[in-house]
Amino acid sequence: MARRVLCATSISYTIVLLDASIVNVALEQIGSTLRSNVAGLQWVVNAYTLSFATLLLTGGTLGDRLGAKPVYLAGLAVFALASALCGFAPNLLTLTLARALQGVGSAMLVPCSLALINRAFPDPAAKASAVGVWMGCGGIAMASGPLLGGILIHWLGWRSIFVVNVPIALAGVWLTRSVNHEAASQRGHFDVAGQASAIVALGTLIAVLIEGPTLGWRMPLIASGACVSCAAWIAFFVIEKRRAHPMLPLSFFTNPLFSASTTVSMASALVFYGLLFIFSIGYQTMHGYSPLETGLAFLPMTAMVAAGGLTSNRIVKLCGPRAAMCAAFTLYAAGSLTMLAAPPAAPYWLAIAPMLAIGLAAGFISPAATSPAMGTVDTHHAGVAAAVLNSARQSGAALGVAIFGGFITAVQPFASALRVALATAAVVALMTALLWWIASDTPPGRAKRRAKPLPSPRLRSSGRSEVR
Repeated sequence: MARRVLCATSISYTIVLLDASIVNVALEQIGSTLRSNVAGLQWVVNAYTLSFATLLLTGGTLGDRLGAKPVYLAGLAVFALASALCGFAPNLLTLTLARALQGVGSAMLVPCSLALINRAFPDPAAKASAVGVWMGCGGIAMASGPLLGGILIHWLGWRSIFVVNVPIALAGVWLTRSVNHEAASQRGHFDVAGQASAIVALGTLIAVLIEGPTLGWRMPLIASGACVSCAAWIAFFVIEKRRAHPMLPLSFFTNPLFSASTTVSMASALVFYGLLFIFSIGYQTMHGYSPLETGLAFLPMTAMVAAGGLTSNRIVKLCGPRAAMCAAFTLYAAGSLTMLAAPPAAPYWLAIAPMLAIGLAAGFISPAATSPAMGTVDTHHAGVAAAVLNSARQSGAALGVAIFGGFITAVQPFASALRVALATAAVVALMTALLWWIASDTPPGRAKRRAKPLPSPRLRSSGRSEVR
């Protein structure tokens, strides 16, 4: 039974992370088939990431209240339905809405998958091994996404990257059907006002960043959107501060190390996914690569993402988290600046070394940032804290696609937009390295200080964790 649970949850985690990266190599064909501009392609990528990021904490709470198994199965069913809608979408609007629905399914099944693992493997050693397998499958999916997408598109067209999710999700449902259903719990509390304000705040911010370069920053619609976003952010933090059971416990951020870990997680996702988006369009428009050739071009970078994740723990033990994290962001900057120094028509082989550096940094930072942050919170708040970190990563990915995609619209020709994006990535990486260097230089007593406990222990997690 335990093996079936691990197999089912690993399958689901694989397709969740696969969809975060596989779509990038299909952007040129999607734009051509559905007659979309760059802003439309940004929405195709970000609709998934936005709904996933904003609903993740609520998905975990839903699993706490109704039970992990039914919510997990519902998440898989929603994901399968949304994937089918994506595969047969007749226009860009349908595809974008279906991508958002995929994010809803992911937000339901990811936290509940860890809850199922937690129940299936009561022994701590076996549980650690199972979680390692689960996260390893996600890392492989993230790394192989562009190449697998290129192969599928080459043989079956861009719609196949979505349709292939349907039988995989149904296999996960079949494997989980015989798992015992635990009794429903009332420990979770729905923060409806906080959830609504978070969706409005992040959604309008991304909308302004995507549509601003196209419509013009001085347009009343864009200015109104910016005002709505600011108001929603203020409302969100006021609500979370006053709630007895907040969706986002602000007490976590009283610890500078937790705040820094959240920031570096967001910054890393912003740089990596922003560059992945603009590189994908660049290889297919500037260099005329096919989706398969684009997937192969990304292979050095994505392979190093997997390698960075696997070696992160060893590097941190060898060098310490402070120096290792700063070195990783320096690799981001070095890779971006090296590509910036190359001429626009430079041969592909000159980009291999910078892409290796960028991929290694991306794979290393996620697990390296998680451990220090989790050490600042009490054990029974670990699931909530991990979900906060994952929400930060997903939000950073959405911001990266919005900002770097905006450069394509605002700066012409594309080669100039690419140079602006690379320069921005380097600046963000160096500023984040400096922030981590300062924040991690805390006295031992202060570094170990736990965040203030939440008002009630009823928010105790049933096993929620982060996505790399």
